[in-house]
Amino acid sequence: MAILVNRHSQIVIQGITGREASMVTRHTLAYGTRIVAGVTPGKGGQEVCGVPVHDTLAAACRYHRIDTAVTYVPPAFVYDAVAEAVACGIRFAFIPTENVPRHDAMKLLALARRAGVRVVGPNSVGIISPGERVKLGAIGGDNPERCFLPGPVGVISRSGGMTAELAWMVKRAGFGVSTAVSIGGDALIGSTPRDLLQMFQADPETRAVVMFGEPGTTLEEEAADFVEQGGFTKPLVGFVAGRFVEELPEETVFGHAAALISGKVGRPSAKISRLREAGALVAEDFEDLIPLVREAMGRAG
Repeated sequence: MAILVNRHSQIVIQGITGREASMVTRHTLAYGTRIVAGVTPGKGGQEVCGVPVHDTLAAACRYHRIDTAVTYVPPAFVYDAVAEAVACGIRFAFIPTENVPRHDAMKLLALARRAGVRVVGPNSVGIISPGERVKLGAIGGDNPERCFLPGPVGVISRSGGMTAELAWMVKRAGFGVSTAVSIGGDALIGSTPRDLLQMFQADPETRAVVMFGEPGTTLEEEAADFVEQGGFTKPLVGFVAGRFVEELPEETVFGHAAALISGKVGRPSAKISRLREAGALVAEDFEDLIPLVREAMGRAG
C-alpha cells in the first residue's frame, strides 16, 4: 500500500513538452508509473515518450480518467494550471515548480482547500512509493533503486535532496520505504508533515516514519502536537538540520524560502525539544538516524 499515489493512479503532466518535464516523463514511465496524458497548449496531437499530448486539460479529461495532475509549468502559470485541474475535478495536484509567486500560492492553496483537492508542493522534488513502482517528479532520477527500496518506513522531508538521503539511511539500516514525500521548501505549501503523518497512520504497511526538518515555520512543532494528541501512534524518528542558523542575525533566510527564524519561531532547538517531548526519537547527528531507525522498527514489532 502507498499514500498519495499508487499503481492505479492515472496521471497527467501539465507542460509535458518542456525539457525537464520530458526528461522526468521518460524516467517516470521507465519506473512503471502510469502517465496517461500530457498537456501543452498548441501542441495537441503530439506525443512525448508515447504519451499523447492535448491542448487543454479539459480535452485530456475527455479521453482519460485522470486523478492526479503534475504541474511542470513556469511559476507565473502554476495558479492557472492548478485552477484548471480543480475545475476538471482532479483530486490531487503535485507541484514541483519553485519560485511560485507567494500571492499565487495563497490563492491556489485556498482554491484547492475549498474544492477538497490535496496538494503537495510547490517546490517539491517528488513522491515515490517503491512497492507500487510509482513516482511523481524528479525524485530518484533515472535510478530510483539506488536509494528507494520497498519497505515499511515512511519518509517526510522539507528538503528535496534530503528525501533521497533519508531513504538511503533507511536502506543502510536494513529497511525500505513505503512512501517518501518531499513536501517542498517554500513558506506556503500544501500537505504538511502533520497531514502526512495522518495518512501514514492509516497505511497498514507503514510501521514507522522518518522526518527531516529545517529552520523556519512551525511544521515540526505541529507534527509533534499531532503525535502527542495520539493522532500518530507509530514510532517517529526525526532530524532537524541547521542549528547553527540560530547564531546568525535574526530573519536571515538560509536555504529554502521557509527557512527563516523570527523571534522564537522557527528555531531548530525548539523543534528538537518539542519532538522529543512528544516521544519522537530525534537524532543529534545525521548518522545517528541508522541506529534510531533500527530502534524504531524494534518498537514497531
